[in-house]
Amino acid sequence: MTDLERWRALAEKEIRADPQKLVWQTPEGIAVKPLYTAEDLAGVDHLGSMPGEKPFVRGPRATMYAGRPWTIRQYAGFSTAEASNAFYRKALAAGQQGVSVAFDLATHRGYDSDHPRVEGDVGKAGVAIDSVEDMKILFDGIPLDQVSVSMTMNGAVIPILANFIVAGEEQGVSREKLSGTIQNDVLKEFMVRNTYIYPPEPSMRIVADIIAYTAKEMPKFNSISISGYHMQEAGATLVQELAFTLADGREYVRAALKKGLDVDDFAGRLSFFFAVGMNFFMEAAKLRAARLLWTRIMEEFSPKKASSLMLRTHCQTSGVSLQEQDPYNNIVRTAFEAMSAALGGTQSLHTNSFDEAIALPTEFSARIARNTQLILQHETGVTRVVDPLAGSYYVESLTGELAEKAWALIEEIEAMGGMTKAVNDGLPKRLIEEAATRRQAAVDRGDEVIVGVNKYRLEQEDRIDILDIDNKAVREAQVARIEQTKRRRDPARVEAALAALAEVAAGGAGNLLEAAVEAARARATLGEISDAMRTVFGDHSAVPKVVRKVYGQSYAGEPEYETLVTRLRHVASVLGEPPRLLVAKLGQDGHDRGAKVIASAFGDIGFEVIAGPLFQTPQEAADLAIGAEVHVVGMSSLAAGHKTLAPQLVEALKAHGAKDVVVVVGGVVPRQDYQYLLDHGVAAVFGPGTNVLDAARGVLDLLEGRRRNM
Repeated sequence: MTDLERWRALAEKEIRADPQKLVWQTPEGIAVKPLYTAEDLAGVDHLGSMPGEKPFVRGPRATMYAGRPWTIRQYAGFSTAEASNAFYRKALAAGQQGVSVAFDLATHRGYDSDHPRVEGDVGKAGVAIDSVEDMKILFDGIPLDQVSVSMTMNGAVIPILANFIVAGEEQGVSREKLSGTIQNDVLKEFMVRNTYIYPPEPSMRIVADIIAYTAKEMPKFNSISISGYHMQEAGATLVQELAFTLADGREYVRAALKKGLDVDDFAGRLSFFFAVGMNFFMEAAKLRAARLLWTRIMEEFSPKKASSLMLRTHCQTSGVSLQEQDPYNNIVRTAFEAMSAALGGTQSLHTNSFDEAIALPTEFSARIARNTQLILQHETGVTRVVDPLAGSYYVESLTGELAEKAWALIEEIEAMGGMTKAVNDGLPKRLIEEAATRRQAAVDRGDEVIVGVNKYRLEQEDRIDILDIDNKAVREAQVARIEQTKRRRDPARVEAALAALAEVAAGGAGNLLEAAVEAARARATLGEISDAMRTVFGDHSAVPKVVRKVYGQSYAGEPEYETLVTRLRHVASVLGEPPRLLVAKLGQDGHDRGAKVIASAFGDIGFEVIAGPLFQTPQEAADLAIGAEVHVVGMSSLAAGHKTLAPQLVEALKAHGAKDVVVVVGGVVPRQDYQYLLDHGVAAVFGPGTNVLDAARGVLDLLEGRRRNM
């Protein structure tokens, strides 16, 4: 009798059933068994490799954390440059080892703070940067020749990096001494995060120009951070996150090679960015598989340096795993995710704060998040041993299976013509949205347990202090600085620099970033630099699509679901038509996971759903609602603009005379703000963690109530 047969006999006696029933089918299609043995490693060909050697499964450096721990790089930014600068300086003094900048959505989308489309976005989900003057304040007292800076920026990447370079110059730090990373990963914006500006083709040109400029001028600076983080946050499985991220990387390498660069001139400055969620061992295995697959991809380009084959990565603990309900549980979730990232071999790490399910972190919560990493580094012993999970039957098997499944998807993308073609065709976006909807159904049904949300809920919810940004005051301060900057600059110099940038964009000789640096020196604003390229490249406008028959299929035959569907049919018979719902995304918030899940699920239940385009103003959403004769407008908010945008939406509908249209708000809305929204005409608020069926029932209650009162 083999070891496995002996265990099976013991297991059958213990549980009085076939142990095959204990197999867990993951969203990735991996069958996780209750027991792994040496037999599971048959055919796994990465075993026996060493850290610091190809294929780098065990880490890109030979000594890993035993030689030097990962970098603690907390992502932060809010309100004004002054406020963010003070936050960074305190964090660095308390043990943080690098700065990671979060920009507000107006900045991401290439708008100055005085633009009418960004009234509710300025300073809300990050720091507002309108010119070099803001960038200089942001890094005041932070020596840029000693502190590395990571900037999460894609849409307005050209003006932001240009302003950073000029701010360094005026601090006395030449560009060759600047260290850090710019995200510069626009393909994932078209898939999930949606903070794009220009269409895919000119956007890829921007990526390539930045790689070319930094390879020549900024040897210590990483020109791109190829991001899977936002894919997982949008609902991607770990296989999808792996495959789409690495396929993006392959596309960027090809774009750089088309600029005439040698692969060894830039490959060593490419970096990656992965999410780390709650599937503890699989997340660690994912990072190991990523290094294995990236080595395989880079070998296609025949580099001469071993460093060109290495995948280096930053990781961030999951935002979507954070819950509003019982929020202190988030501290535990983040600690487990951070440990998983460390065991997987990350090079730097951001740990989320426990209050980020509902707001930007306070100093109190940010300190806990930072100290989580310090405790990991100094108290747990995980930094003493290189790749402590190596040789685990389970983890090595997972590493191999994740790599195999991800490679199959990468090859499917390659057969389509590469990632740009796949993105244009909508394949990655569709697969991710289907996965997100499927997971939401699993949570709503209770098949996937989330402690404090769908099981073990407290009767009394904890209220926590949150950081509330005065959007109006921030915008007024930013507008004043823009006006002051424009008064002091030389208009002729600005006009000439912007004209030169537009000429390069139109196909003239030169590099877009190089031309933008000259415009930034002349004090052209971020919006002006973005618009100079907009006039040539145009704006990208996505067509919203909604997946169907995913949420409903998960509930097939469930009495609770069928009762709701029957009730909706009754409401439809009373109305004389199916109730129509407009799912609206207002402001510059491109995070649309929640909006898409609601649109998909409500459509399956029987609502007639209209998915509004991204980046609407309240007036535009109201016009669409009236034109489509909807009964309900559901505003999805994930970026803290609800107190500005929702009341404006209500007023715009009233101006149309549409008093019977129900307005509801869903998403990341703190409970402290519910009454404010209700007082300003919102009929109901569905906060984080709301069960979709409960939301549908709530909307039907409102429709029936309005009907009775008419």
